[in-house]
Amino acid sequence: MRLRQKVRGTSERPRMCVFISNKHMYVQFVNDDAAFTLATVSTLSGELKEAGKINVDTARKLGTLAAKVALEKGLNDVVFDRGGFAFHGRIKALADAAREAGLKF
Repeated sequence: MRLRQKVRGTSERPRMCVFISNKHMYVQFVNDDAAFTLATVSTLSGELKEAGKINVDTARKLGTLAAKVALEKGLNDVVFDRGGFAFHGRIKALADAAREAGLKF
C-alpha cells in the first residue's frame, strides 16, 4: 500500500503493474483515474505459454512483449509499479527489457 500511495497511473502515463505468482508472471497497464485496464500480457498468452519455468530469460521476453503491446496501444510513457516485489532478478530483467524495447519510465 505504501508503494501505491506514490505510484498512480493516468491516461497520459498509465501504471505498468507487475505480479509474479508461483507459476506465471503478469503485466497490466492501468489508468487509475478511470479505473480501467488498458492492456494486459502474461506468460499464459502466446509464445510464452511454452516457456516453462519463470526465470530471468522469460521475464526479459515478457518485458519485450509488454512493451510491444503498449506501443501498439499508443502508450509510450508509463509509471512502473513493481507491486511490492524487490527490484532485482526477474523484475529488473522485465523492466530493462521493456526500456530497451522503447517504453519510457
